[in-house]
Amino acid sequence: MMLLFTVRKVQLFRQSLLFGGEMAQQRKQVDELRFSCSICLDLLKDPVTIPCGHNYCMNCIKAMWGEEDQEKTHSCPLCRRSFTPRPELLKNTMLAELVEELKKTGLQAAPADLCYAGAEDVACDDCTERKLKAVKSCLQCVASYCEQHLQHHYESAALKKHKLVEPSEKLQENICSRHDEVMKIFCRTDQKCICLVCSMDKHKGHDTVSAATARAEKQEQLTQSRQNIQQRIQDREKDVKELQQEVETTNRSADKAVEDSEKIFTELIRLMEKRRSDVKQRIRSQQKLDVSWAKERQQKLNQEITELKKKDAELEKLSLTEDHTQFLHSYPSLSALTGSTHSPGPKIDRLEFFKDVTAAVTAAVTAARDKLQQILTEKLPFVESTSRTEFLQYSRQITLDPNTAHTRLVSSEGNRKITFNNKNTPHPQHPDRFTSACQVLSEEGLTGRCYWEVEKSGGVRVAVAYKSISRSGDLNASLFGYNEKSWSLYCHSSYNFMHDNQLTPISGPGSSRIGVYLDHSAGILSFYSVSSDTMRLLHRVLTTFTEPLHAGLWLHPSTGNTAKVCEVK
Repeated sequence: MMLLFTVRKVQLFRQSLLFGGEMAQQRKQVDELRFSCSICLDLLKDPVTIPCGHNYCMNCIKAMWGEEDQEKTHSCPLCRRSFTPRPELLKNTMLAELVEELKKTGLQAAPADLCYAGAEDVACDDCTERKLKAVKSCLQCVASYCEQHLQHHYESAALKKHKLVEPSEKLQENICSRHDEVMKIFCRTDQKCICLVCSMDKHKGHDTVSAATARAEKQEQLTQSRQNIQQRIQDREKDVKELQQEVETTNRSADKAVEDSEKIFTELIRLMEKRRSDVKQRIRSQQKLDVSWAKERQQKLNQEITELKKKDAELEKLSLTEDHTQFLHSYPSLSALTGSTHSPGPKIDRLEFFKDVTAAVTAAVTAARDKLQQILTEKLPFVESTSRTEFLQYSRQITLDPNTAHTRLVSSEGNRKITFNNKNTPHPQHPDRFTSACQVLSEEGLTGRCYWEVEKSGGVRVAVAYKSISRSGDLNASLFGYNEKSWSLYCHSSYNFMHDNQLTPISGPGSSRIGVYLDHSAGILSFYSVSSDTMRLLHRVLTTFTEPLHAGLWLHPSTGNTAKVCEVK
């Protein structure tokens, strides 16, 4: 019988040499596995054939069986057939010659790398050397097997009854950590898988069912979850479509507003060239802001749709698993849904901006030339941005001028931070130093578009001022906000804005960080409450600046009050 088995292998080998191309390659891969030792996974070395017909390397089977005890029972590593007394191990000469012939044809000493288990593969538990990929996992054995080591499950009558599933790395989760038993029962009371011993011990009296029954119940819930996800996907796709329509409407309205404004300004081109450019820029800025907002919402909704589809795919995969216990382990975490991205409807009200532009320009044409600039300034809606990113493109590094600092202010952190000190600190005399108010100006003169942020603690005035502001004498002439040469926002438990000794109370969210935006040529000065990447407008000034401005900070005379110009990027 063994001779016939070997002869048949020789015939198969010779047939593989006769076929070319793809058939020969397939036969080569089969022979690589067939003539390998199932213990070391290399090509057979000094092959021996034991009575059950399986072949091994002489040294491998000797090492597996151990001492030559004739009374001891020895079994085949593959089929588990037992032999008493121990069979005599003799070299299979014909098989050895066949292996040598195989080597000459270029076969490797081990199966192709594609058979080996990688980092993401489930490895065979029976492989002793380099492990092969598992093709099945056994729920009863709580082990995974490659093609070779799985054969005894197909050949043994007792093992044929075992439940084989797709390879899984989580088989140990099926075993009760307390009793080392397979968990085939689900406790509804505690919502967890348990073993039979647990059901009679810690979970005695609880509402328990088989894992298969619980799986069927959860499967219905899974189906409902998928329906909910699919409905949400449809809703989000509808929202995306509406946002796209809003983008198109915004673009059309903006284009029409620009066209109408261009026609109106053409009539007064000789007198209003500069203002025409400004209006066009504001329209495009609003258009960019609205479109950017809508596209950002689109991106977030598309991301949510992608995540929902991924979740649906995971639930679908889970619904197909054959392992009830693994299903119940994974279901709670996979079935949970994150909060829905809020998707407001189209902001049609924003489109009124473009109509207002046209109306403002039309009204300006009918007014006197000397009133035109004033009308445009008052009628044009200002482009409102709530995105900090929009402002950061105009960020400026501000350095405080120590020669302007009051003697009770201590500078630090590279002249970006000031702290109130109740005791006068040594300062050299300088004509630019404030002597009446506890405040300081920046070294840089600011023109064009600028943005900076101030981190504060205690009562602080965040201000801008002309360099020509008074430094001594009358307090009102030098204190930020109390004269026509400075503008200041006082920040403490509440806000108020001051310019030319006129106070304007302001309501707004408390924040330790204040953002300041300056468009010098447009005459715009804005103060914002900054929180993370969002901003809220506190106050805006529309005026005409006649000199370069300097950033200013004033501290309430209380020990420990600080203000710092932040480094923003």
